[in-house]
Amino acid sequence: MFDTSLIDVWPLIVSGGFVVGFLVGMTGVGAGSLMTPFLITQVGIAPTLAVGTDLLFASLTKASAALPHHNFGNVNWRMVGWLAAGSVPGSIAMLGLLHYFDPDTASMARLIKMALVAALVLSSVAIIVYPYVTAARPSVTPDPDSVPVRKLPTLILGIVLGSIVTLTSVGAGAIGVVVLTLLYPTLMTRRLIGTDIVHAVPLTLVSGLGHLSMGNTNLSLLAILLAGSLPGIALGSRLTGKLPDRFLRIALAVILCFAAWQLSRKI
Repeated sequence: MFDTSLIDVWPLIVSGGFVVGFLVGMTGVGAGSLMTPFLITQVGIAPTLAVGTDLLFASLTKASAALPHHNFGNVNWRMVGWLAAGSVPGSIAMLGLLHYFDPDTASMARLIKMALVAALVLSSVAIIVYPYVTAARPSVTPDPDSVPVRKLPTLILGIVLGSIVTLTSVGAGAIGVVVLTLLYPTLMTRRLIGTDIVHAVPLTLVSGLGHLSMGNTNLSLLAILLAGSLPGIALGSRLTGKLPDRFLRIALAVILCFAAWQLSRKI
């Protein structure tokens, strides 16, 4: 059944979803980093509901990008397996902690906002630092499967991402790609991005379903977001490369810092 409380704000949600989708399509970053703060600060959605809904939103949008990356050979599946071996249990553990402690609504909202502010700042720094990290890399290899997997560091990265993403819906994109670049400096950028996107699908799906089981998801809101964001993603993808990468990264970092500032005012 459609949530009638969204009737008055659905144009804002559709337009916001389109803008976020457009930025995601152009840069590959921002599904969680931009959507969750937008829902909390602009639409007035409760933080727990915003995070839970955005995680399912991210799982659907990333799944649509995962198949092309697989077809283009941009995925190191062994690396995905080790990341997921850490992130899925990390996500389940975080969901278990939230269920066990069952904090009251006000405390939970404050915790999510504080974690979101930290994750947004980290994401903005990661976006700015990423070009310098890649510039310092040694010569890259074109074959993703020829790169040996660093099992323990990759597993630990998965655990950290699983915990952060489940609590805030932020971190699977910008933070994940930068750390993977440090761990695998010889892997081509598009292989890193493809591997990160494919790994994010099970992570966000498990996290999103966990939040759904806890009542932290609004399916009507999810449908409205998809209605706005999918055309935005399609348009943004077509315009990729039309604007300087440096400009896009600086603009996205500024937007993330602005979102963090807005959230900090509501803590």
